[in-house]
Amino acid sequence: MNTGVDSPFNEQFWNTRYLQGQTGWDIGYPAVPLREYTRQLNNKELKILIPGCGNAYEAACLPEEGFTAITLLDISEELVSRIKERFAGRPVRIIHQDFFEHEGQYDLILEQTFFCALDPLLRPAYVQKMYSLLKPGGKLVGVLFNRFFEEGPPFGGSRQEYELLFSPFFSIKKMELCYNSIPPRRDTELFFILQKKD
Repeated sequence: MNTGVDSPFNEQFWNTRYLQGQTGWDIGYPAVPLREYTRQLNNKELKILIPGCGNAYEAACLPEEGFTAITLLDISEELVSRIKERFAGRPVRIIHQDFFEHEGQYDLILEQTFFCALDPLLRPAYVQKMYSLLKPGGKLVGVLFNRFFEEGPPFGGSRQEYELLFSPFFSIKKMELCYNSIPPRRDTELFFILQKKD
């Protein structure tokens, strides 16, 4: 997929961030809103994708909850080599790839600090790519910043902006302030559930 955007936030940028330990977005454990959501899912055979997975704390919980078809994707080779060691022997597929080049079909895609790490010019392409990666009726679920930053990444936004961005391709089942954000992010995150339109 040609996004038409030559972003400075490329593989080299993210490799450098991980090598230098510049990972201020990393809270060191699963995001509470996503953990609570996946705990409520009964179908353990869902095909799940976590793009821009980072240290993949959310994914570490999924096998414990009985999920068997988990795919992690990240553009950073440095990061991918680290998490391959951590997930050795577990039912998790780990891919080093640009998200926009990925092909597949998933029931559920989990979004956690990936959207906000992308150049905002890539947001329309992000939405279209998510749509193409989901099976009919598939869901995109996650957390978005409900605030703006002076510079990024991370890059923020607002509920109104997100609704306009996603609504042509997805039915918005939920988009509301998180009640269970970590204290530093309280009142600045939106939890959302989007379902692919037919």
